[in-house]
Amino acid sequence: MEMPAVNECQVEACAYNTEHVCHALAITVGNSSHAECETFFKVPSKGGDPAATGRVGACKMANCQHNVQYECQASGIVVGYAQQDIDCLTYAPA
Repeated sequence: MEMPAVNECQVEACAYNTEHVCHALAITVGNSSHAECETFFKVPSKGGDPAATGRVGACKMANCQHNVQYECQASGIVVGYAQQDIDCLTYAPA
C-alpha cells in the first residue's frame, strides 16, 4: 500500500508548508471526532524534508469513506481551513 500524498496544503502558517506543499514525511489526520491535521504546528522557521511531498501516515477518522483500518485510501488529500480548523478537506463521511 502506498501512502496518499498531501496534494495541497493551504495552511501557509504550518512549519511543514512551503508554497502550498507539505514537506512532512507523514501526517496524522483526525482525532476521535474531527478530521484535523494533527501534524500542524506553527513556528518561525520552516521544517521537513524539502525534497519530499507529505503523505498521510495515519487517519483516525474511522467514519470517512476513504478510511480502511485507519489507513487512508484516497488517491491524495488537500489540507486547509474548515472555518477556524485546519482539516483534511478530502474527508467524506461514510
